[in-house]
Amino acid sequence: MSDIGNWFRNIPFITRTWFAASIALPLIGRLGLISGGHLILIPEFVFKRFHLWRPVTATLYFPVNHSTGFLYLFNLYFLYHYSTRLETGAFDGRPANYIFMLLFNWICIVITGMLMDMQLLMIPLVMSVLYVWAQFNKDTIVSFWFGTRFKAHYLPWVILAFNFIIGGSFIDELTGNLVGHLYFFLMFKYPMDLGGRAFLSTPDFLYRLFPNRWGVGSGFGVYAVPPRPGGTAQEPAGGGRGGRHNWGQGFRLGGE
Repeated sequence: MSDIGNWFRNIPFITRTWFAASIALPLIGRLGLISGGHLILIPEFVFKRFHLWRPVTATLYFPVNHSTGFLYLFNLYFLYHYSTRLETGAFDGRPANYIFMLLFNWICIVITGMLMDMQLLMIPLVMSVLYVWAQFNKDTIVSFWFGTRFKAHYLPWVILAFNFIIGGSFIDELTGNLVGHLYFFLMFKYPMDLGGRAFLSTPDFLYRLFPNRWGVGSGFGVYAVPPRPGGTAQEPAGGGRGGRHNWGQGFRLGGE
C-alpha cells in the first residue's frame, strides 16, 4: 500500500486531482451512493432546474459495469499517462497555462455536449488532452495494439478509426480531437507558425492562483510554449510565461 501511496503522491498535482476525481465519482455511482442520473449532462435540468454541477460531474463520471469497465480503465489510463506527460513536459512549471487549456477544452466540450445531447464527457476531455500531447510530440514513435508502431501525430486518429472498425461510435473521440485541435491551433499554430494574432491567453487570475514556478511575470496574451525536440519547454524570445473493447462509445443513461 505504501508503494501505491508513493506512486499516487508522485503524480503531478493537476493530473492527480483530475485522476482521483475520475475514480471517486464512478465509484460513488457504482456503489449506489448517488444515482448516475444525477451526474450526467442533461441541458434541461441545467437551465430549468439549475443543476449547475452536471457539466462538471458529466466530465468526471463514467458508468462502470461488466460491459464498460475495460473502456473506463482504458480511458483512465489515457488520462493518467498523457495528462502527466503534458503537465511535466510542455507545461512544466506553468500550472496556470495547463489549467487554462483544460478549462478551454472543457467549456468547448460542454457546449458541444449540450448541442449534440451527449450525456457523458469524460472521453472527449481525455481525448482532447491526448490530441494536444500528440501535437507537441508529432515525431515520437508510439506503440498500439498488436505491436503496431507509428508517429504520435496519428495516435488520436488511430484510436478513432479503431473504435469505428469494431463497430462502436466515434463521436466522443472525434469531439475530443476537434476540440484539442481548436485549442492547439488558436494557442500555438496560428499565432506562432502562421503569424496571426493570439486569440487565446491565460487569464491573469489563474497566474495569481497558480504562479509559474519559474518566477516569470504575469499578464495577458501569454501562452505555454511548445517543447524543444528533446521535450523540454522553452521560453519565447523576449520573455514570457510561461462487451466489446469499444474505446469511445457515447453512452446514454436516460433522464431522471
